[in-house]
Amino acid sequence: MIKTILIFSTLLVTLFTAVPDATDKAPIHPSPVNYAGTDEAVISKNAKPFVDGPADSTGMKLFGTHCLGCHQESQQSLAPGYQVLSSMTPRAIYASLTTGKMKHQSAALSDDEKKTIAEWLTRSTLKSVAMPEDAYTSFTPNNLSGKSDHSGWGNDKAGTGFRSAEPASITKENVSSLKLKWAFAFPEGTITRTKPAIAGEWLIVGSQYGQVYAINRNTGKIGWEFSATAAVRGAISIVRNGQKITAIFADYSTNVYAINVKTGKLIWNSRAGFEPHSANTGSVIVHQGKVYVPIVSAEIGATSLNKYQCCTSSGGVVALNAETGKLVWTYRILPEAVLSVKKKNGESFYGPSGAPVWCSPTIDVKRGLLYIGTGQNYSDPTTSTSDALQAIDLKTGKLVWNFQATSEDAYNIACPVFLNCPTSNGPDLDFGMAPILVKGPDGNDMLLAGQKSGVVFALTPQGKLLWKTRIGKGGKLGGIHWGMATDGVHVYASNADNFIALDNRAPDIKPTPGVYALNLKTGDTLWSSPSPACSSGNVCFNGNSAAPLVIPGIVFAGSLNGIIRALSTLDGSVLWEYNTVREYNTSNGIKGKGGAIDGPPPVVADGVLYINSGYGMFGQMPGNVLLAFEVGPGKKN
Repeated sequence: MIKTILIFSTLLVTLFTAVPDATDKAPIHPSPVNYAGTDEAVISKNAKPFVDGPADSTGMKLFGTHCLGCHQESQQSLAPGYQVLSSMTPRAIYASLTTGKMKHQSAALSDDEKKTIAEWLTRSTLKSVAMPEDAYTSFTPNNLSGKSDHSGWGNDKAGTGFRSAEPASITKENVSSLKLKWAFAFPEGTITRTKPAIAGEWLIVGSQYGQVYAINRNTGKIGWEFSATAAVRGAISIVRNGQKITAIFADYSTNVYAINVKTGKLIWNSRAGFEPHSANTGSVIVHQGKVYVPIVSAEIGATSLNKYQCCTSSGGVVALNAETGKLVWTYRILPEAVLSVKKKNGESFYGPSGAPVWCSPTIDVKRGLLYIGTGQNYSDPTTSTSDALQAIDLKTGKLVWNFQATSEDAYNIACPVFLNCPTSNGPDLDFGMAPILVKGPDGNDMLLAGQKSGVVFALTPQGKLLWKTRIGKGGKLGGIHWGMATDGVHVYASNADNFIALDNRAPDIKPTPGVYALNLKTGDTLWSSPSPACSSGNVCFNGNSAAPLVIPGIVFAGSLNGIIRALSTLDGSVLWEYNTVREYNTSNGIKGKGGAIDGPPPVVADGVLYINSGYGMFGQMPGNVLLAFEVGPGKKN
């Protein structure tokens, strides 16, 4: 019983932190109760036992009026109660109210009121944590050259997740000598999920609260810092044009930035979102002078309010000019929504809606195509373009073909009991990962993608099914959540099968979290490596949700329990492992701690492995560190 309570309480904590994730959904809320005008004694009676503070304080009044209806301890939902909220940092709550998942629900509050709520709940003053002076080092633009540049989500425009032997310099022979080189801590962070880019001797990496850092690869010290408006969640693309080096990325609010890597200064920024609820969780990709930006919709969070007339938004892709940031074209997955079916109370839904593009796009240079995956519809009617793989013309932004894996999937966070829940009530089986384009053993190109259903698909570049293989039970958090990787012989897939969100429509299929190797030609399973059991003593999960990385002979795969492993591509045997769940003395002097590994794959360059640790969402262990592991002296190739 105690373990169950701990799991539930931890889940409540993490569901409110900062911003929703690439397939992350906002928390489920009960029917709101309006405490406006309620006697202060009633508010005090409901909130005071759990939150220390004067009953007549402005913070309590604001919380009681605007928040208490959903965030009560007595509500049987996944909305965190005020006791849980009070254990967070004021920055996490303030960020959620201003630039994160609760920004639409808190739109009526002034900035001062949001700060007041954050400070009252946490009994702490909202203030910035300054980096110590010795966290910084001089930035030297002359060491930005090098063979080991790394850019974007999947190591290349085809999204393969493969790193060749020379730039990696880690082999089956030296991988066991990996030792911690340095740890970098993100101030007040609970989620570390931005994949670092590499430009010469510098890492370029974003963060939960919008800071982008240039970090020296040898020392872990900061060369420069840039502040975006909202969380920078996706990978950063490095573009070289003669002597000019540009970093291009998007924040959660769909602001796209181009910054000069030599100075850390802004070149241009442009908003890519085409609707009020537009958001970004995937990575941009740059090709032939255009920046392609995946778009999701945060409207899914507003559905928790019974009075909200769901839903009108759509996922999509936006193309911008890479030199100026000006709009080139917009591709909207769905047509404009219209009033359609009725809610339980007789009011009308808008639809179709949803089909967010959580993933990072993939480029097919040969065919001039952009490949994406889509998520579920938010409301009825459902469409053939949800839970689908699509090909878009790079030049025009027009749909070329569509392959749907799961039909009749409409889901939002009002499900299963509140008024905005559509009739089908799920199963919410997105394609959350970036599709992979690879040349198969027979010399023909293939498109690979894994779905949250736990199924791996192989298609022709024309959208025809070659094979599909089930490796897991699947569910709202995967199944295959963030990605796969391929070396051109096998495809390596991470399977989360997170027990808090399994798809229970097929009870005979058992959850099997771990890493799987499939034959690229046939889809046959060659080997599987079960996720390691939790050993940290904390509440944790043992699935593999983060995308893997493959280099010759080795697959690197991080687990929700915080363990990073190097597996043999031959048989899945463990060549090296490290439990990242611990406290760290950091290179920048900020308190650091590891947690769950989720989201992007690791990065490998010049005998060093870079991996994020900490993912405080969905009951997973929070953390705030970027770790660098180096092969032992004399071991580099």
